[in-house]
Amino acid sequence: MKTQYVAVLIIVAAVCLGFAASAFVVDETEIVVVTQFNRVVGEPINKPGLNFRIPFIQKPNYFLKNIQEWDGEPGQIPTLDKTYISVDTFARWRITDPIAFFETVTDRETALKRLDDIINPAVRNAVTSHHLIETVRNSNRQMTSLEQVDTGDAQALDLKEYRIKTGREKLSKEILKASVPKLKKFGIELIDVKIKRVNYTQKVQESVYGRMIAERNQMAERIRSEGRGEAFRIEGEKEKELRGIQSTAYRTAQEIKGKADAESTKIYAEAYSKDPEYYSFTKALEVYKTAFDKKSRVVLTTDSEFLGYLKNFSVPPGE
Repeated sequence: MKTQYVAVLIIVAAVCLGFAASAFVVDETEIVVVTQFNRVVGEPINKPGLNFRIPFIQKPNYFLKNIQEWDGEPGQIPTLDKTYISVDTFARWRITDPIAFFETVTDRETALKRLDDIINPAVRNAVTSHHLIETVRNSNRQMTSLEQVDTGDAQALDLKEYRIKTGREKLSKEILKASVPKLKKFGIELIDVKIKRVNYTQKVQESVYGRMIAERNQMAERIRSEGRGEAFRIEGEKEKELRGIQSTAYRTAQEIKGKADAESTKIYAEAYSKDPEYYSFTKALEVYKTAFDKKSRVVLTTDSEFLGYLKNFSVPPGE
């Protein structure tokens, strides 16, 4: 009885082990190629779910079926006008023929190396066949002085007159067009290639930075000049307004003063006409008060009109 029980357990264990060894799961993001002794068996499996194989003989090979990325290494490339630039590119690709992919490149790491071998030369050929301006621009919009790079080449283009014929976007399409046919045999579809970054070499960077500094200094000087002009304008308007205020105030003051003098003269005239003798006497006293002090000495004749009101008066001793 025990022997039968053990046999049943062995059979169940063997069945479970065989099921586990033969079953494999396909994810919705994967595609599987089943091989037998490194040869493809059947059609690729791209539907998610549970699948089976002959254990220990057949092997599932998993590949991603979604869009994958390729990031190229930046490299220095000379343009048609002999300017060295560092071009950094990236691409998007996917596996369209998993059997061809398995038979030619086997895995993703090898596929990335093949992409390097095909895309990098295409990038170099495209860049070296066009001028620098074609690599960095897409349109013929007016350029600022910061974009007008002096490469030191006597035969450099006149950037103000040059018209874009290809541009960066079409340059990327040229790279894509040149690379797509070469990747089909690997079961790879190249979806897109883009230039991610373009950097100048050290010599060109110094030229660009020099232009940036010169332009910013020019802008700063123009702003300072405009500020000084505005300051002079405000100062002139202030002086003009101040002179106008002072002129108006002076004219008003003179008018008031003239009216006051006229009124004063009128009052004096009226007072003088009422009692000329008293008016003459008070005016003489005012003159004496302002003309003499304790130290004053005046030598006049006795018949001087200036002493007319002093003839009948004597100064007390000690005064």
